[in-house]
Amino acid sequence: MNIGEAVRERILELCRQRDISINKLCTMSGVTQSTVNNIVSGRNRSVTISTIKKLCDGLDLPIEEFFHSGLFQDLEQEIK
Repeated sequence: MNIGEAVRERILELCRQRDISINKLCTMSGVTQSTVNNIVSGRNRSVTISTIKKLCDGLDLPIEEFFHSGLFQDLEQEIK
């Protein structure tokens, strides 16, 4: 798994845990629907930390907790 896939899975996981839709997450965080759709569809594989921080703020989740997931362990090497 690469970092883009891990971020995508984590966003979907957090939405499932909180029983909210992607649309609701967009409303809560102020991140545009198109941006989040591009992330979760895999079209955008290089989401910015700023966007992740906004999503975390909308979820009332510390950014450290976003990355505190097994999804971020053993990621593929990004530089090849």
